[in-house]
Amino acid sequence: MAPHSNYDDDDEIDFSDLREQFDVRLDEGLDTFVVVDGCPCVPEDSKPKLIKFLCKKLSDTGKVKPDSVYMPLDEKTNQTAGYAFVEYETPEQALAACKKLNGMALDKKHTIYINKLTDIEHFGREGRVKEEYTPPPIEPFVEQEHLRSWLGEPNARDQMIMFRGDSVGVFLNKKKDPPEPMVDRAHWTESFVQWSPMGTYLTSIHAQGVQLWGGASWKRIRRFAHPFVNLVDYSPNENYLVTWSNKPIAIPDVIPPGYPLSVDEDGKNFIIWDIKTGNVVRSFAAIDTPEAGVAGAEKTRKKISWPSFKWSSDDKYVARVVPGQSVQVYQTPEMTLLGKKSIKIEGVVDFEWQPAVPVSGKGKPQAEQLFCYWTPEMNNQTARAGLMSIPSKEIIRTRNLVNVSDCKLHWQSEGKYLCVKVDRHTKTKKSNYTSLEFFRVTEKNIPVEIVELKQVVVNFSWEPQGNRFVFITTDEAVVGAAVAPKTNVHFYAPEKLKSGVGEWMCAKTVEKKNSNAIYWGPKGRFAVVATVHSQQSFELEFWDMDFEGEKQKQDKVPANKELACNLMLMATSEHYGVTDVEWDPTGRYVATSASAWKHQMENGYHLYDFKGTLLREEHIERFNQFLWRPRPPTMLTKDEQKAIRKNLREYSRQFDEEDEMDELTQNKEVVEARRRTLNEWLAWRERVEKQLERDREEAGWVAPHQEAAEEDAVVEEIVEEVIAETEEVVE
Repeated sequence: MAPHSNYDDDDEIDFSDLREQFDVRLDEGLDTFVVVDGCPCVPEDSKPKLIKFLCKKLSDTGKVKPDSVYMPLDEKTNQTAGYAFVEYETPEQALAACKKLNGMALDKKHTIYINKLTDIEHFGREGRVKEEYTPPPIEPFVEQEHLRSWLGEPNARDQMIMFRGDSVGVFLNKKKDPPEPMVDRAHWTESFVQWSPMGTYLTSIHAQGVQLWGGASWKRIRRFAHPFVNLVDYSPNENYLVTWSNKPIAIPDVIPPGYPLSVDEDGKNFIIWDIKTGNVVRSFAAIDTPEAGVAGAEKTRKKISWPSFKWSSDDKYVARVVPGQSVQVYQTPEMTLLGKKSIKIEGVVDFEWQPAVPVSGKGKPQAEQLFCYWTPEMNNQTARAGLMSIPSKEIIRTRNLVNVSDCKLHWQSEGKYLCVKVDRHTKTKKSNYTSLEFFRVTEKNIPVEIVELKQVVVNFSWEPQGNRFVFITTDEAVVGAAVAPKTNVHFYAPEKLKSGVGEWMCAKTVEKKNSNAIYWGPKGRFAVVATVHSQQSFELEFWDMDFEGEKQKQDKVPANKELACNLMLMATSEHYGVTDVEWDPTGRYVATSASAWKHQMENGYHLYDFKGTLLREEHIERFNQFLWRPRPPTMLTKDEQKAIRKNLREYSRQFDEEDEMDELTQNKEVVEARRRTLNEWLAWRERVEKQLERDREEAGWVAPHQEAAEEDAVVEEIVEEVIAETEEVVE
């Protein structure tokens, strides 16, 4: 090397390898930092206490020390600025905090939002954000279609949807006449169709996801991308939508622009959507059941309990069960675990939310939401059914059960009563029977009433908006028997008291039937007891629980007691191959259908009125679905509804007159149509005769002379002649 070489000249010495090895990469060094927004603004004296509280809240995903929290002060107010920089031990912990703790409530007034510091550095670089604020352009107001316009139909006729072949059509019910088509589209869905709970949206299912339709023009309202979606479910107030696919979502390594899902949804089966915005609220993976992990077990098709996510009546909470362990309750709209942890209930099998918040006898609404649950016999403990209050998580009532094989939970529609159907076995486990345990939720201390039975209950159903119920029992099937055992239908009603609801008693039992399904009218009182999905029997029985005629005899009721019902069988019918029974939302009509998804024989539908009179029968090949469009709850007060019932005869007279006028109008329309057809034919004949005359004149054709016709005429003469006459005298 030359003696006068300049060793400090960077241009001659290559440091690239050293820079690559020892340079500090800012992005990598800051991956452990997060920015926490939404913190309370407190004086400097309270800052250490706030930092300690924040560390406790943020330690769910990784340990956070007070030394690793920097919370700047506002010089003007001498209070904390409302945000903090927090350092975790690893980048994975910081990322987990952004996913799990973002949107967490610190208290009633403060909710924190967590972002990675590198994201802020990335999106906030110079040139990406303008120095001067420019307000976004306000788009001109465009009036949208009313999504409940169908409720304004002058005659309050209900809509129905029919899926047949490849076509899906929405029709207007016209009783005996063919339904009036509103819209009919081919290939509208690839799987099935479904209404939202209040009828606002029509749901179509596709391989790419779900679409919602509505409005007078039936345009697409919203699209939700969930590949290979199988099932959907709505929250009761139509605020949220749950989609499920048996195939976990696979997010591509390189996400293309405009891709609707993010990395957070990778490997998930469930997505909960906000219907109004179309955004993902949260996604969930399926819960692996213990049986799925047994080594050497045969691969069988997993059965899913649907809906997997169950909603409280006010949409504030959604929950799912972790079988045998806990119930996970999430609060909306943050979709975070209530109290940041699951509710541990050892052995829990199933649960059900109270469908409505009832009003107690004093007129005060219930303070909190309730859900019921049950646990089986395990670890030398009896089975148990319980009621839990949310959000306090307080168990307000439990009931011990013995010799339990299975339980089913049935809430009354107003949430006033709960029936726990307990399937029991004898001590030898050779036979089974059922008992019904009724919880009177609105009464003091929640008393329990028991109905013991000697048979097995195969179907149970509460009267909507009422306190009566119907269930079907059967004897145990004989092994190897070719014919299924007969069933018995039991009608129960409470004892009539001056105040309150009396003890439930059996009003009537109909024996030796084949019935297996119960369908109540949406307003109660009327019920259809049917035999569905059967190859031997297709019975339909129409019952009235409050028959207004002669008081019916109640054989099983003591002479000194009277039940709050007057049961009457109004009509019976049959529908060959019936698979589904649907009441319209007003309770005036019943549709029975035979779906091609179940069998291929005589597919189509029958339409009855509530009394069981057949109004219309139509056979349609490849008929798949028949669904009435639901209606939202009435906006009338109880007093207004009471006044309508009181004056129902006057309204009925008015409706009868309108029906007669409608029939006369229809008859008049038929006569007018026939008259128009006759006039058109006569006018056509006159035109043809005139044209024929012109053609004859041009061709020089002359008609034969009339005299020739007279000469060739043949005259017939009839002569009568008497051949013989005889007379006889008859003594």
